[in-house]
Amino acid sequence: MADDADALRVRTLFLSDIHLGTKGCQAELLLDFLREVDADEIYLVGDIVDGWKLRSGWYWPQAHNDVVQKLLRKVRKGSRLIYVPGNHDEFLRDFLDMHFGGIEVQDQVLHEAADGRRYLVIHGDQFDLVMRHAKWLAFLGDGAYEAALFVNTHLNRVRRRLGLTYWSLSAWAKLRVKNAVNFISRFEELLAAEARRLGADGVICGHIHHAASRDIDGLHYLNTGDWVESCTAIVEHYDGRMEVIRFTDRAAAAPPVPAGAPEPAGARGAPPVLGAPAGRRAVA
Repeated sequence: MADDADALRVRTLFLSDIHLGTKGCQAELLLDFLREVDADEIYLVGDIVDGWKLRSGWYWPQAHNDVVQKLLRKVRKGSRLIYVPGNHDEFLRDFLDMHFGGIEVQDQVLHEAADGRRYLVIHGDQFDLVMRHAKWLAFLGDGAYEAALFVNTHLNRVRRRLGLTYWSLSAWAKLRVKNAVNFISRFEELLAAEARRLGADGVICGHIHHAASRDIDGLHYLNTGDWVESCTAIVEHYDGRMEVIRFTDRAAAAPPVPAGAPEPAGARGAPPVLGAPAGRRAVA
């Protein structure tokens, strides 16, 4: 199923907030990640395609198309793919409970892990008080966020020239602006309460672009993060253990490719997959 015999094989892969159709989308890094990870089940937890942005102007480079093709190829090879729409791809909520080329569209799902724990899988915008009561403010905030990403892009070009690693201005601000910290905390509490109401043991969501794995009063809260700033995902291993993967941290740890040397196919000179032992093979 995997492109690489050394790919990490996991039971379930959770991705969200890719924002295909925007200049901020880290499509090339996501392609590298998808080459290195294979899963029996894949959950796309919302905001995969940015319908808000595409309505105002078309932007769809080849790398974005390659991401779609890569995911479809995994479906053809046997992965089950469940798409849980978010607010940026909410047009897909008109097609709930339908199948498209092997892709299932669901508003929310109760996922049972290998260890028997049940997780509510939901994008989370339904529990964003701004989205529910002042959607116009969310659109305004989206514009400010895009401006921050523009600054971030140019800032990181300078950092790369100086030999420094990737750094996210907006992610840094989220953790230091009091209102943003309070918003994240309230969002997490609301999602945990909803999962508890449904009898689940945990919740897996996206929406706020802040990857996390923590306990909230005995309930396991997980956020997939995003592929605009942090390049994070959640994987479930075959023993039911959930793990947040921070792909940019791994990429930063990769040894540089010597000038003039050809890059290894599909990995840009990266070391073995996500810390997996060398020679580990995918299970058929």
